[in-house]
Amino acid sequence: MSIRWLTLVPLIGLLIGVIFANRATPIVLGMPFLFFYVVLWLILTSVCMAIVYKFDPTNRKED
Repeated sequence: MSIRWLTLVPLIGLLIGVIFANRATPIVLGMPFLFFYVVLWLILTSVCMAIVYKFDPTNRKED
């Protein structure tokens, strides 16, 4: 099974999740919730891409 489906998770999280996270009242780490949500997805996107890169069979070196 391909792990490339993991590349869709950040897209869904940022495009659809922002609709539900669009509020300013809960302050998380000193930031409004929406700003925290976008920063969180920025970090999660990097993690998802690193996982895809590590486990994608096209990136394996052949000796």
